[in-house]
Amino acid sequence: MKWLLALVFAAFCATTPAGAAASDKVVLIDLDGAVSVAAARQLSRAVDQAKTLGATAIVMQLDTPGGLVSATRDIVKTMIASPIPIIVYVGPSGARAASAGTFIVYAAHLAAMAPGTNLGAATPISIGGIPGLPQDKTNKPSEPSTAERKSINDAVALLRSLAQLRGRDPDFADKAVREAATLTAGEARKQNVVEIVADSVTDLLNQADGRTVSVNGVERSLATKNAAVTAVGTDWRTRLLAVIADPNVAFILLLIGVYGILIEFFTPGVFAPGVVGTISLVLALIALSSLPVQYGALGLILVGVAMMVGEAFVPSGALAIGGVIAFVVGALFLFEPGDAQSSFALSLPIIAGAAVACAAISLLIIGAAIKARKRPAVTGGEQIIGSRGRVVEWQDGAGIVHIAGERWSARGQASLSPGANVRVVAREGLTVTVQPE
Repeated sequence: MKWLLALVFAAFCATTPAGAAASDKVVLIDLDGAVSVAAARQLSRAVDQAKTLGATAIVMQLDTPGGLVSATRDIVKTMIASPIPIIVYVGPSGARAASAGTFIVYAAHLAAMAPGTNLGAATPISIGGIPGLPQDKTNKPSEPSTAERKSINDAVALLRSLAQLRGRDPDFADKAVREAATLTAGEARKQNVVEIVADSVTDLLNQADGRTVSVNGVERSLATKNAAVTAVGTDWRTRLLAVIADPNVAFILLLIGVYGILIEFFTPGVFAPGVVGTISLVLALIALSSLPVQYGALGLILVGVAMMVGEAFVPSGALAIGGVIAFVVGALFLFEPGDAQSSFALSLPIIAGAAVACAAISLLIIGAAIKARKRPAVTGGEQIIGSRGRVVEWQDGAGIVHIAGERWSARGQASLSPGANVRVVAREGLTVTVQPE
């Protein structure tokens, strides 16, 4: 009888929340900043870590102004497919889940916000563009283009589908995209956009405890109260990708790479420009592969650089002006419109500064390298050209001359006599051509 009672007691402890709480684990990640490929990688690592730890949930603390639509879709796919419930917490106070962040909130198994936070404004805009619809001469919004309507309708469909999947308000999903509507934490709770308003992660875990969420079609009860929280930081690869995946950084790395290799080409043997340029170019290619690049615009940038370099060979002014124009236009359209949020805009001052710097480098540094190549040789056999000497023997247009301490076979059209001063004008093998000084 005692044995049976002990067995029943053990089974009861194993199935009660209080008994499970001691071994429950929660994985915490912090997504602070623009939504990029690095953020998608960070979430994937957190899901893998949660599987390894056997975590009961993943908490994503979110504070973002927006980011790449492509990266946002990757994050949404990871969240939907995750076997571990993902709780998105817009916090701490003062944080926001704007633009792409709204999609992430809607994709969460459980959504929460801290007091003093907001979400919304999920209208897709072109990189480098101005938020809002185009303005006509009367300063009134003009009708969106076909491409803009397609982008907006696609975003609406995605957000509404997430609302239906998670049982959240679909009307705000529509307004957030079409009208750039926003909500505070309290308003979002009242309109069923989020389920919890919590002061901290601890408060969030206490409120989330016992709630039921659907994970891949299976209802699961969260046991998060008193759970051990394991923070998952970013590895060095993710940190590096987060830095170079910024369009401005990728753009600068591309220019350093191109000009480093060009300088090495014009001044071989220096090595440093070539090494720095090669590394920068490889990093730029890695960054551009994760960004929505318009390859026609990238070609314009390279053509512009080539034209500015050509100005050093054929000074005319036209190549330099044309190169600067091609460079600026290519930079303005380097990233595909409608595929990213405003937080990924290429800075206009960086474009202007890069154009001026490229023109200066092309005209000054590369020009100086070309002039250096045209200077007379100071080493090797060619250095003798232009040297002065004295005739030792001469007969019938040929003879021996003394140049720089050496005797050379010489020829020339002039009639010379021993002791006459001559200058070397050409060399063929061991015979020099001279003329009277």
